[in-house]
Amino acid sequence: MKLNPQTTAFIFPGQGSQAVGMGSELAAQFSDAKETFEEADSTLGFPFSKLMWAGPDTELNETVNTQPALYIHSIAAWRTFTGLYPDFKPVAVAGHSLGELSALTAAGALSFSDGLKLVRTRGELMKRAGELNPGGMAAILGVDIPTLDQVCVEASTADEIVQVANDNCPGQVVISGYKTALERAMAGAKAAGAKRALPLPVSIAAHSPLMDSIQSDWNAAVDACAMIDPSIPVISNVYAKAMTVADELRADIKAQMQSRVRWTESVQMMLGSGIQTYVEGGSGEVLLGLIKRIDPSAIRMALGSPKDFAALNE
Repeated sequence: MKLNPQTTAFIFPGQGSQAVGMGSELAAQFSDAKETFEEADSTLGFPFSKLMWAGPDTELNETVNTQPALYIHSIAAWRTFTGLYPDFKPVAVAGHSLGELSALTAAGALSFSDGLKLVRTRGELMKRAGELNPGGMAAILGVDIPTLDQVCVEASTADEIVQVANDNCPGQVVISGYKTALERAMAGAKAAGAKRALPLPVSIAAHSPLMDSIQSDWNAAVDACAMIDPSIPVISNVYAKAMTVADELRADIKAQMQSRVRWTESVQMMLGSGIQTYVEGGSGEVLLGLIKRIDPSAIRMALGSPKDFAALNE
């Protein structure tokens, strides 16, 4: 295999990477993947894999289903890889938003079944937050972070806040918050030179203060979940630094609910530590596309289907 563990990080996607059929080919060809889907169905108490493989997409795209689906596929890919290459340990793991929970499981800090239950709870709580305090999110293209931070400050009021939710890569940022503040910020971003300001088809204002209504319940769920120190450093979404103890992991996934996902800074931090190769485990290649914008020299590999595994040895 051509991967060097000393310069390789595994990364795991968040919402937006899901697709009907996700993981089905992997489960058909690899026993580790098949057993992962079977364990997921058993843990959840119903044939969740059927929804992932057959849809309908409207149901799969509901946040309460999307989040566990992405987690399951990511861990199925990770387990398949570690089954084939048991001596390979990447120098770091990272995940985007929800994907950070996949990273915790890959790093051995969180068991698969406990992680799946926690992810399912996360989706349920975020859905509830969206019903209690409907908000929105928008993608802003072509404006830098300092400018967009200022735009959001000017668009916010004491009662209506909008803020940067995902710093995905240079020129691609997602903002989140109250709908009226979001509309003001989209207009402000365009006035500041944004190429596009696109509302996203969601009613949930993730990574914003609109998640505060479920924060205490989320904290309790995290605290109730068994967690140990990771065997692989996990890169923090909130602080873009390596985490190596369980208490740091707990604090980060709690804070992440209302905090910015610092993906650009996380990749820059990994680049600075000598990481040259990124393997995206699970569904799609969204994160690889972002990394191409952040570090064009990086080697990027998807790992979610049998053909991806075959490519490892080509």
